[in-house]
Amino acid sequence: MNQEKITELKKWMASEQIDLAYISDPGHIAYFSGYKSDPHERVLALFISLNNDSFLFTPALEVEDAENSSWTEPVYGYLDSEDPWEKIAQLIKKNGIPAKIATEKEALSVARFERLNHAFPSSDFSASITPIIEKLQLLKTPDEVTKLMEAGDWADVALEIGFKAITEGAKEQEILAEIEYQLKRQGIRSMSFDTLVLTGKNAASPHGNPGSTAVAKHELVLFDLGVVHNGYCSDVTRTVAYKEPTDFQKEIYSIVLEAQLKAMDAVKPGITAGELDEVARGVISSYGYGEYFNHRLGHGIGTTVHEYPSLVTGNDLVIEEGMCFSIEPGIYIPGKVGVRIEDCLHVTKTGCEAFTKTTKELQIIE
Repeated sequence: MNQEKITELKKWMASEQIDLAYISDPGHIAYFSGYKSDPHERVLALFISLNNDSFLFTPALEVEDAENSSWTEPVYGYLDSEDPWEKIAQLIKKNGIPAKIATEKEALSVARFERLNHAFPSSDFSASITPIIEKLQLLKTPDEVTKLMEAGDWADVALEIGFKAITEGAKEQEILAEIEYQLKRQGIRSMSFDTLVLTGKNAASPHGNPGSTAVAKHELVLFDLGVVHNGYCSDVTRTVAYKEPTDFQKEIYSIVLEAQLKAMDAVKPGITAGELDEVARGVISSYGYGEYFNHRLGHGIGTTVHEYPSLVTGNDLVIEEGMCFSIEPGIYIPGKVGVRIEDCLHVTKTGCEAFTKTTKELQIIE
């Protein structure tokens, strides 16, 4: 239970005259409550009350786990045979009708909002809680940075497993399976997103789908992966070569590496998110490959793998000490080659420190 952040949230609620905050995103629920779960189609909710008891609302089968988490306030559950919204309404109305309820507009489905609105037709739902959550998550505490460093260490372990699994004829999905199998044997319960292992032309799709393509000599292999450890995520990308790469592959790799290193070197308090994107994009564009860098430079990371802020040209958010985000430039030339190099980092007083340490010099797997 993140009492410090809940206290800050309540201060904001008081300033905005909000009686009740409804948090529906599972990642944000975990951030405040300490209870992490994927409810699938069922309702999982955290209600933060300004003047009454806050409570965690879960499917009945999860109540015991929720009570055994770090959350110390009431936990209520519902059976699959019950209407969760009727039960939620009963729990809230016993303390009166909230005049103003804030929701996560970006995370709440229309159907669920309509059920909530039907239960409280006189309440004001105009306030969105998402901006304040993003602000609270933006600056990590030293404890959070430590957890992110530990998650980064496990991402390095995952890369090492993946590199060792590269052999001629090994399929993308087979290498992926070896990574996740070995990690589970060592105690990692889940990845922070679907692991990517892409070889050859497939790596030219930034979010490709690993499949039956086999590793061949003189091809590049792109790994994009991360783990969840102690509630915090890691995210790293490395591109390696199987046997000696071509001069063209080396050229593309060296450009991406230059862009990534220069952007990392530019990270410091005072620069803007947009300016960081422009540093990396400027390097790649100077070599004539600007059109092949077709995504933002980076994203925030914490209890979820993609958090605020977005490092994209035009974003004038000023970087501060304690922010955590990725630096991940890439060049993707359809039908030819794809290279991405990524580290997540935390901003220090004078620069930054990466959570992942795997070398970024082009590795040639023999």
